Order: sequence, then C-alpha cells, then structure tokens
Amino acid sequence: MASVDSHSESARATTSGDHPPAVDVASRGGSAANGTPSVTAEAIGEAVLNQPQKKRGVPEGLWLKCPGCNASVYRKEVISRLNVCPKCDYHFYVSAIERVAQVLDDGTFEPMNEHLRPTDPLGFSDRRPYAQRLVAEQKRTGLTDAVLTGTGMIRARRVAFAVTDSAFIMGSMGSVVGERLARLVEHATTQNLALIIISGSGGGARMHEGILSLMQMAKVSAALARYHAAGGLFISVLTNPTMGGVAASFASLGDLVFAEPKALIGFAGPRTIKATIGIELPEGFQTSEFLLEHGYIDRIVARQHLKSEIARAIDYCGK
Repeated sequence: MASVDSHSESARATTSGDHPPAVDVASRGGSAANGTPSVTAEAIGEAVLNQPQKKRGVPEGLWLKCPGCNASVYRKEVISRLNVCPKCDYHFYVSAIERVAQVLDDGTFEPMNEHLRPTDPLGFSDRRPYAQRLVAEQKRTGLTDAVLTGTGMIRARRVAFAVTDSAFIMGSMGSVVGERLARLVEHATTQNLALIIISGSGGGARMHEGILSLMQMAKVSAALARYHAAGGLFISVLTNPTMGGVAASFASLGDLVFAEPKALIGFAGPRTIKATIGIELPEGFQTSEFLLEHGYIDRIVARQHLKSEIARAIDYCGK
C-alpha cells in the first residue's frame, strides 16, 4: 500500500506542476469491446484545436519602411516596381549594376575601361588609409570604382552609357572615375553615339586624391565640349543624390537633363549655403521639382518610364 500511495502522490505532483495537464482524448471516445478506451478521429481533432497555438513571426526583410511616406511596404512589390514605393512613388536607391539592367536592353551592355583601377598617389589617411578603404569598398559593392562605363542598346538603339554609384565612397569623382568618363565621351564622339550618363553621386571631387581629383571636372567637361562640337547628343539623368563637383560639372552639361522625382540636386548642402549667404532659403530648393520650375532641368521622369523617354529623345533628335 505504501508503494501505491507514493505512486499516487507522485502522479498528483506531476499533474499539479508547471506543465498543463494532458488532454484526455480517450475519455471522449468511448470504449472498445474488450473494455479498452477507443480514440475517435473527432476526439483527436478537438484535442488538437484546443491546444494553444504558437505564433509565427514575420520573416526578416519581408517588409520595408518607405522614407517618403513612412509606410511599411512589401519588399517584393517594391522590387517589381524598379525599387519605387507603391504608395507614394518614392524612388529607393538602386546600384549601378541594377541601373544597367533597368535601362539597357538585356545582355547588350559591354563594359569599357574596367582595367583602370584607383590607386593611392598621396598616401592619404583619415580614419584609415585610403588604400584600405578602396579595398573594403570594392569588396562591399562589387565595383572597382564609383562608375560603370560601356556601350549598350536602349530599345535597339546603340548608346554610350555610364552610371555613377553613391554606394562607393558616395560616388565621388576620383582619377579613375574622371578618366573612364572622359574615355567614354571620346568613344561616343568617334563612333557618333548618343551619350547617356546617369548620375547618382552624393560627393564631388574625392578629397583622398587632392588636386588629381579636382582636375577630373575640367577634363570630363572639356571632352564633352569636343563631343558637343561634333554634334553629339548628351542626355544627363540626375538621381538622388547628385551633389558637389559632379553636379557642378558633367551632370549639368547635358543637351537634355532629366531627373527622377524628388531627387536631391545641388552643389553644397542647405546649411552650408545658409551660413555663407546669411538668408533664409526656399523650402525644397534643391529638389528636382523646384529645379524644373526654375529651368535648371528639362523634365522629371519616373524610373519606370526612363528607358522609353531616353529612346524617344534619341529618335526625336535624329541620333
């Protein structure tokens, strides 16, 4: 009897512990002919339904928060719209490689001058040596520098094409960026190709290369002057952001200047300008909408229409 009582006490202790009591499925099912309780499918189903359900978490990266409207948007829907918010049409950042895929016909891009690689002529160092920074940026972005150049087709029209990428040291213009652009312009001149440059540079001349970087503005601008004299068509596309020496040189020299909606375009930041001239600045004075109103750009083109608009402009200009 002592063993039986001790067993019963143990069973009661187990039942009254932290774990919930097991569902008595057998008691709901009746008995078989030999007296053994039988379990029906109905009883099992009821028992499963009565169990507490575990909540499933939302997979990471499934949703994005839009900086334009602060709404949570489905990442796949944003990607299907060329990285444009489906609620407010905010244009998210896209890489140079993605730009090539969006604007040029599939499989037509032929890169040029990829063998030109940046070096560290000044032995520059800030928080870390410039040479180490270059290696880190190349690994992170998959680019060798802040610009991709080459030729390709837009709606079956052969063009010379370049795109800068703000992910690589803010798209700043170092020696290699300037040299690649100048060579592309010269190639467009000799081959009589329309020239398309999409600017996504938040930086101007790359300070890590000093005067060697500053001279790229003049070099590319001079190449564009020769291209213009030869009758070439240069379409410049400004995206968010296009600032500094890039905005002050080749990005502003297009025969046609397109811009994406609400792009930040200018030379210096608003605080720097305000501190320099000492007056209140108009709201949104560095957006593409303000610049269109004041004649700085020719047209605002949404990303999904950019390819067609460029092709239409090339046809209209007879190139």
